[in-house]
Amino acid sequence: MATLYVSPHPDDFRSLLALIAAEFCPSSCLKTIAEDPPASLNARSRPTLVLGPGEGGSILSGAAAVSWYLALKGKRAGVDAKQQSQVWQWLSFADNELTPVSCAVVFPLMGMMVVDKKAQKSSRAELMRVLKAFDRALEPRTFLVGEGVTLADMAVATAVLLPFRYVLEPSDRKVLTNVTRWFTTCVNQPEFLKVLGTTDLCEKMVPVAPKENVAANGSSVDSTGVATNGPPKTEAQLKKEAKKREKLEKFQQKKEMEAKKMSQAPNEKKAKPDKKELGVITYNAPTLPGEKKDVTSPLPDSYSPQYVEAAWYSWWEKEGFFKPEYGRKSICDQNPRGIFMMCIPPPNVTGSLHLGHALTNAIQDTLTRWHRMRGETTLWNPGCDHAGIATQVVVEKKLMRERGMSRHDFGREKFIEEIWKWKNEKGDRIYHQLRKLGSSLDWDRACFTMDPKLSYAVQEAFIRMHDEGVIYRSKRLVNWSCTLNSAISDIEVDKKELAGRTLLPVPGYKEKVEFGVLVSFSYKVDGSDEEVIVATTRVETMLGDTAVAVHPADSRYQHLKGKMVLHPFCDRKMPVVFDDFVDTSFGTGAVKITPAHDHNDYEVGVRHNLAFINILDENGMLINVPPPFLGMKRFEARKAVLQALKDRGQFKEIKDNPMVVPVCSRSKDIVEPLMKPQWYVKCAEMAKQAADAVRNGALKIIPDHHLKTWFNWLDNIRDWCISRQLWWGHRIPAYFITVSDASVKPGEDTDGHYWVSGRSEEEAREKAATRFNVPGDRISLKQDADVLDTWFSSGIFPFSIFGWPNETQDLDVFYPGTLLETGHDILFFWVARMVMMGLMLTGKLPFREVYLHAVVRDAHGRKMSKSLGNVIDPLDVISGISLEGLHTQLMNSNLDPVEEERAKQGQKSDYPNGIPECGSDALRFALCAYTSQGRDINLDVNRILGYRYFCNKLWNAVKFAMKTLGDNFLPSETAQLRGEESVSDRWILSRLSAAVGLCDAGFKTYDFPAITTTIYNFWLYELCDVYLESVKPVFSKAEEDGSSSSQRQALVCRQTLYTCLEVGLRLLSPVMPFVTEELYQRLPRRRPQTDPPSISVTSYPDSEEFCWHSEEVDRDMEFVMTVVKTIRSLRADYSLTKTRADCYLQCIDAATSSSLQKYSLQIQTLSYSQAVIPLTANQPVPEGCAVAIASDRCTVNLMLKGLIDVEKEVSKLMAKKCDLEKQMEKLREKMAKSDYKEKVPAKVQEQDAEKLRQGQTELEKVQEATDNFRKMM
Repeated sequence: MATLYVSPHPDDFRSLLALIAAEFCPSSCLKTIAEDPPASLNARSRPTLVLGPGEGGSILSGAAAVSWYLALKGKRAGVDAKQQSQVWQWLSFADNELTPVSCAVVFPLMGMMVVDKKAQKSSRAELMRVLKAFDRALEPRTFLVGEGVTLADMAVATAVLLPFRYVLEPSDRKVLTNVTRWFTTCVNQPEFLKVLGTTDLCEKMVPVAPKENVAANGSSVDSTGVATNGPPKTEAQLKKEAKKREKLEKFQQKKEMEAKKMSQAPNEKKAKPDKKELGVITYNAPTLPGEKKDVTSPLPDSYSPQYVEAAWYSWWEKEGFFKPEYGRKSICDQNPRGIFMMCIPPPNVTGSLHLGHALTNAIQDTLTRWHRMRGETTLWNPGCDHAGIATQVVVEKKLMRERGMSRHDFGREKFIEEIWKWKNEKGDRIYHQLRKLGSSLDWDRACFTMDPKLSYAVQEAFIRMHDEGVIYRSKRLVNWSCTLNSAISDIEVDKKELAGRTLLPVPGYKEKVEFGVLVSFSYKVDGSDEEVIVATTRVETMLGDTAVAVHPADSRYQHLKGKMVLHPFCDRKMPVVFDDFVDTSFGTGAVKITPAHDHNDYEVGVRHNLAFINILDENGMLINVPPPFLGMKRFEARKAVLQALKDRGQFKEIKDNPMVVPVCSRSKDIVEPLMKPQWYVKCAEMAKQAADAVRNGALKIIPDHHLKTWFNWLDNIRDWCISRQLWWGHRIPAYFITVSDASVKPGEDTDGHYWVSGRSEEEAREKAATRFNVPGDRISLKQDADVLDTWFSSGIFPFSIFGWPNETQDLDVFYPGTLLETGHDILFFWVARMVMMGLMLTGKLPFREVYLHAVVRDAHGRKMSKSLGNVIDPLDVISGISLEGLHTQLMNSNLDPVEEERAKQGQKSDYPNGIPECGSDALRFALCAYTSQGRDINLDVNRILGYRYFCNKLWNAVKFAMKTLGDNFLPSETAQLRGEESVSDRWILSRLSAAVGLCDAGFKTYDFPAITTTIYNFWLYELCDVYLESVKPVFSKAEEDGSSSSQRQALVCRQTLYTCLEVGLRLLSPVMPFVTEELYQRLPRRRPQTDPPSISVTSYPDSEEFCWHSEEVDRDMEFVMTVVKTIRSLRADYSLTKTRADCYLQCIDAATSSSLQKYSLQIQTLSYSQAVIPLTANQPVPEGCAVAIASDRCTVNLMLKGLIDVEKEVSKLMAKKCDLEKQMEKLREKMAKSDYKEKVPAKVQEQDAEKLRQGQTELEKVQEATDNFRKMM
């Protein structure tokens, strides 16, 4: 076992890092001791990890070495070399940038350093500077490396732990939105919580009272780390403590005096206002639904989703932009650009969309808009599913709550009328949500699966498949919900995992029911004193046992061949059967067999021709059992059977047993396997065709890691039960036949010969009469009362929406479809069945490609669940909601009080201030940015807010650019190079062309993060940060001197800027339709008379048109930006915030000098320099410059002489040099130890060597800078 020595102090962040890393390494057996390691270990610092003999017995010392080792074992150090390198970068950031400045601010508050107000203020400013830079880096991230917590998050979070506890006040945290969001996410991870507990954030920066440490043995520990009940302290220690206490008292007295002065101050300074809250601006111009929005008024000062998203959707819809007919005479006309058709995965009519649905629709609408802008005949067909069980349950509860009546009080027809009434009143919430998301669906083609058109298709599908023998009648085990009195599908069964004995609530029972235990009891062997011990988790089912099974190779039971065992509660004799399915290592190796109530036992019963005894009725009451169990409720019988076995002396033991309990997702009842006559679909042949379609390339599944699942399910498919014992749904068009003729014997329900299907009762009667060769008046028919599984109607959705089986224009044009896009979690239930039924009924695949997106989880990786309080309505993200509003939603969600309270705590932790208004565009962009081709997405709602800020930056950039263009600007008719473009123009047009190419490639490969990253980078980092800044002097010069050449250059610049705006908005439009429409409508048109009226039907930028990408120009500008960043870094180092300085660029050769001369204006503007002077290697640099190396081709020399206090800078550098030399000496001593090579892991040795190299380089730079300064003195 390894031993970890840590500090007992609750604020020792280095020890806390090691402890958190250990929590992420559950396989590591660690003994943790809160004290210094023994002197014999020669370990100088805590944490220290002493590895066990099995791990080499090495000693690792220091937070970096220990945490890296533990993180590597816990697979939290990066999944590949690239990620590991990124983790190391963040570790370096934590150690070198964050930790020193954090300690400098916090330690004086904790009384660990002498308080120097000036130094503390300076340190605090430096901390905020570092954290602001960190905040910008965090904007597109949830975690620092990859999509989960890594050592990078642990190290950086513990480095900022003390500032968050004691320094960063609420106003600071408002500025650091992304850092606060990330830090809160980290410290609320279970592993962090286990070490840190709940982390209270700072409310006001004040001195910190000394904390009592807690040693590993629980005794209190003083500030020196020695337990108070330990050995007596030395005189020196006591003196040291007394001095420390004296200093702390003086510090506190000083603080009190300052506070007193502040309270008496007559002219109190006004507190600085907090960072401006997100503004809400509304659109108030009178606009009727369907009218075009007023775009003549000026743009508001800042972006507001409420303003931007008003009025556009109804105009788009009225103008018919979403219809495939738009812009063409007929959908039948050949379109050389092709057809794109996709149907929506129909959401349940009962529900409202959650973020999982929002992800589906964001991706689908983005794709649809892209295809539409490419000029294809585009149809995205909406629809809604009748959701048999869910809808019936909702309406039954409503009627019972409001009128105290059950469905049986109404009768079938009246009850169905009530459902239709509810559907017409409440069933359009989802369509409202889809419109709010901006979904460009053709609403005139919206379908409901119970509409007459679709109901006719369902009936036709059943009859055809029944007539061909693909649908048949059989009595088999089904998933039965006693509360619903219906069979349910696998997707409606939640598998609840239990670790052992657990009491669960069950509908219809006052007390909770015990699960997660294994009961062992014995059966007596007939004709002997011997007994066979069996075990079960459902002891009540032993009343239906008809055999005991053992493995054919099990030597313990060979003598029982041909023997029988006796049932203790009836005169039933049961054979001992030998079957390979028995696991000899489980229990006694003997298994009780209940064929009528267990799926595995059913197969054994069929193989050995055993009796099938059904002991449960549809309500879960016991039948076909002896008294006293007859008529008991199933779980009451569980207790009674157990007691009866004890009374007979046949009970052996009961013990905890990990197990999975099947729970009905609709009723929360425990699902029972029950024998019922049902309708089944033969799936083997259809499944083979569906699998072959993928194998031969006719159907493509993306991403391909789902292929294994696809083939595994289809190659091992079982027949599909399609009967549901409900009233709401498509009633099965099958009739049971009774023949009034003595020559025809009465039929059994399970005999398919006595069942006939028909489009009407008359048609069914004719079929029956023909089958039995009797007149029609001798036939009596009774229609099956059951309805079809909802997935049956969903399976034919891609063609039933177009009027199948009738030949229609839409069916001819749009079937087969192009793409099916959905979540991978319904690959079997829906996607495979659509493919099987499409091939079966139409002979065609329903679509050519299937794109499966990841499943949405919350920021902590948890499944979205009402009981966790993490299910979020997209409208709440779009419009914003308070924490109280979220709590109110929970109160209306039928959770039990314990679950409701837990869910409230979850909401309070994740959304302490509620969810801010983000808008549809930001939500869509975030969802697309998150979409990787993986299995799960950990969605952080706070990250969506970051994309609202992106919308604001976009807004401000376009406003500024439009002001620059001027009111009279006229764009050229086509976007083209004129040969007069400056180097900045050529570069931004090259980057624009690259963005066009990357977006095109991203859409074609469904790489949505590549699309969003490309667009984000172009707008923010290339257009705004570089181009707009670099061309400001061009416009200034044109205004100042008015010369024709200046005016001409400004005009070229304006044309370039317009091209960037117009094309950039078109690139973004499929992802952010509202803000791009708003801004696009404000831009002048190239051809006002013929250009499309909306950006949504404007052409998407194409690489053939925008073919100006130049790798050479990109390389040159990349080099220029390296130089600019180096100059900026130097300016920051010497605090030249507003002072301009001359900059000398010493180049390795004339070519580099010439290149930089070409970009000198851009460098001067972007680096805020006075003048930029490129020099060749042999040209001298004036004295008094600070030096930094930009690259191997260029050294930056920033003239500081006369601009700074040289003596002060030299003293700072000398202090830094002294610190560096100490650090390096300490490192050299460590590396020079005799056992260093053997005991220290190779990875740590590499790190130490790298630290030494970095230190040496830094020392050389410090020396060089010092020499430079001394030349100025």
